[in-house]
Amino acid sequence: MSVKYIPVQWNRFKSFYDLVVLAMIMGFLWVFVHLVPGVLPHDPAINPQIHNMRAFGSCAFFLLTAILLIGPLARLNSRFLPLLYNRRHLGVLTCFVALTHATLVIRWYFVFSPTDRYVALLNTNTAYTQLLGFPFEAFGIFALLCLIILATTSHDFWLKFLTPPVWKSLHYLIYPAYAAVVAHIGLGAFQDQQNPTFGLWMVLCVSAVVLLHLAAARHERMISDPSALGPSDGPWQALFPADDIDEGRAKVARISNGERVAVFRNNGRLSAIANACAHQNGPLGEGQIIDCFVTCPWHGFQYDVTNGRSPEPFTERVATYNIRLRDGVVEVNERANPPGTPVEPLDIPVRRPGNEA
Repeated sequence: MSVKYIPVQWNRFKSFYDLVVLAMIMGFLWVFVHLVPGVLPHDPAINPQIHNMRAFGSCAFFLLTAILLIGPLARLNSRFLPLLYNRRHLGVLTCFVALTHATLVIRWYFVFSPTDRYVALLNTNTAYTQLLGFPFEAFGIFALLCLIILATTSHDFWLKFLTPPVWKSLHYLIYPAYAAVVAHIGLGAFQDQQNPTFGLWMVLCVSAVVLLHLAAARHERMISDPSALGPSDGPWQALFPADDIDEGRAKVARISNGERVAVFRNNGRLSAIANACAHQNGPLGEGQIIDCFVTCPWHGFQYDVTNGRSPEPFTERVATYNIRLRDGVVEVNERANPPGTPVEPLDIPVRRPGNEA
């Protein structure tokens, strides 16, 4: 954590993450530029400049696909969570790749334009009323603007300035950006594409994104549907057996008002706080407790699970919840306490053979 707007907890894993992504990008570009022309020749042949711009454009598309696959994969299998925690880095690199693609396009097609190259880009093709020959450049420009916005607002200053709900809503632009890229490719490169290989890859990528998001949504409904939990007793909602919570960890449930509650087990006692981190709504329930503090796995923000407060001098706070045990089942009061409200941890009775109390 930091009281300044600087990168939070840069560590060896994040450095390794970025190096691996850079190596994969360079490897993809090398294969596309040096190997693909011989394996999948283009008829008629295209010049190296066009091939290079297509290499960066294709790389940006596959990077965007990877970004959108990481989220549902992490929801379906916790092994993918480390990829999710540093996804912002991947997004910034994708923006640079897309900018390189756009720069190569403008420098090749409009370098000798009698008018300003950017004006020529917008005015060269205006056939918006027909499908064949539709100005696919408009979709590319929109997608690039979205990526620039996402990359420039990825810094914590904008998160604090815009507030987490607005910042999170803004970053949903990744979905229309991806749709625009698909339209940009479909109405552009595919119109003169003789080899169907890249088209098949694009169909597979888009299908994977759609199907994995549907599978993740179904999975989330199944594991956090309030109707699948126990019966309610006034404001009290039955969640799960206390024995299901591992020491130093949490179990998360979505209660009937739609909020997610993380119930932690620390030194044999239970505490419940809101699952969403005050920093970027990161999943606190996926963090581990050390000295009564849970660390958000996204960016390292910490909270005392007994009061929802960050350690001084930090001021972040999350809501706490009152909980109780009934027949070994954890029940939560759906009425959240104000953020930072202390709640006495709940003792878990020791179960002995022949004693169900």
